[in-house]
Amino acid sequence: MTEIESPRRALSAEQVLLAYEALLARSGRMLDCVRRQDWDALMDEEAHYLVDVEQLSSREQDTALDPSQRARKAELLERILERDLEIRRCLVARRDELAGLIGTSRRKRDLRRSYGPQEATSMDSAFHLDEDTP
Repeated sequence: MTEIESPRRALSAEQVLLAYEALLARSGRMLDCVRRQDWDALMDEEAHYLVDVEQLSSREQDTALDPSQRARKAELLERILERDLEIRRCLVARRDELAGLIGTSRRKRDLRRSYGPQEATSMDSAFHLDEDTP
């Protein structure tokens, strides 16, 4: 059980910074998953990330940070947010790619529905013409 997962008691300033460093590491793993298009691993990492964020936010409320610790926390948050933005960009690109594939599939299906029976009829007509030809 990690420090973040232990019973809900206030964290020390050092524990808060370590927790943010752990979140940064997890966000890095999430970004790697997106780049590899390993969606199952991404979902697993994201589930753990969300739990860690929730637990950290509830346990760091009463923790006082000195100016250098606040600066370090801000730096860590900035890096986490940068990774989050890149993850989102990759996911939007993937969503757009999937939307395109779905659109193409729908158009093909609609064309088959519209012209499929007519093709069979016209092929039968062509076959009959060939039979009449000496």
